[in-house]
Amino acid sequence: MTCREAIDVLADYLDGTMPSDVAAELERHLAECAPCRAYLATYRKTRELGTTAARVEMPEEMQVRLRRFLIDRLRAV
Repeated sequence: MTCREAIDVLADYLDGTMPSDVAAELERHLAECAPCRAYLATYRKTRELGTTAARVEMPEEMQVRLRRFLIDRLRAV
């Protein structure tokens, strides 16, 4: 498995939806490739932060301002 192939399947790996033979191949690659291990750690942390951020409620005032901004942008197109 190449680094590019490893990166392409990380989401399935973290979701646990990857076939076991492909997961084993990825794990062999990760055991030998420090840059891909670092990428996996960063990707995992980014997903965690994204999940946490998705749970934060946007204040009503910010929602109104964002809607106005988007409407203005759509009208300008």
